[in-house]
Formats: sequence, C-alpha cells, structure tokens
Amino acid sequence: MEKEKEFTELLFQHQRIIYKVCLLYAKDKDDLADLYQEAVYNLWKNFDTFQNRSNFSTWAYRVSLNTCITDLRRKKRHVSVPLQMMQTEPFENTPSTALLHEMYSLIKRLDKTERMYIMLWLEEKTYDEIAEIIGTSRNQVATKLHRIKNKLKTMSNL
Repeated sequence: MEKEKEFTELLFQHQRIIYKVCLLYAKDKDDLADLYQEAVYNLWKNFDTFQNRSNFSTWAYRVSLNTCITDLRRKKRHVSVPLQMMQTEPFENTPSTALLHEMYSLIKRLDKTERMYIMLWLEEKTYDEIAEIIGTSRNQVATKLHRIKNKLKTMSNL
C-alpha cells in the first residue's frame, strides 16, 4: 500500500511532464488519452525498477518518451484513420496563443528524435539533464539542439 501511495504522489507531481510528452506525439484527442494512459501504465509497471539514481522527473520523461516512440513504431506497421482531429486546448487564451500553436505545429513536423530534444529544451532542462534522459553526451545534445533550432527557424520562414 505504501508503494501505491508513493507512486500516486509522484505521478500527481509530474503529470504535466507526461502530458506534454504525449501531446507532442499524439495525432488527436483520443490518441493523446491513449498515450497518456499507456505512459502511466508503463511507469507503474516499472516503478519497482526505479532506483532513485536520478530524479523521478528524469525517469518519467524517459519512460514517457519511450512509450510514445514505441507507439509510433507500432503505428507505422498498421495503417489507421483518425476519427477526429485534436480538440484539446492545452493553452489559455492569451495573445501568444497563436504563436504557441504555430510553434507546436512546427515541432510536430520534426522527426521523433528531434521532437524529443526540443521538448526537453523547452522544459528548460540543462544539456546535462537532457543527455541523462536521452542517454547521450552533452556535446551531442548541444549539436542536435543547434541544428534543430536552425531547422525550426527555416521552417517558420516558409
């Protein structure tokens, strides 16, 4: 019972992380709900393997990203037709809402690896934290982010 309580508290504290990761990989509202549920399930299923060597948030990012990428690979093997387009509104109505929508639409056009890097950077993770989450070097993170930022600038000027 103690394990369930600890997991529930950690999940509540980090639910936005999971949601944001899933949002970047979801095609529609139903897909978002499915990805979120699958990520939470994978976190719970593997909670015994979490050894506190890193922050729970780092581990949650990694599990959520792996869940979304695995889902993408599985979907490539199966052709599906979405029932409806995403109707969720994760942003409040502010003057910058249009810019946020444009930014997210550009990010969704990146490949799955690029999305992973830029999402973590937008979450204000340090290069070292990103390297730990992804499992690469700090120099690799710096190089990839530089290229991705340039790619997004080019895409936004189309």
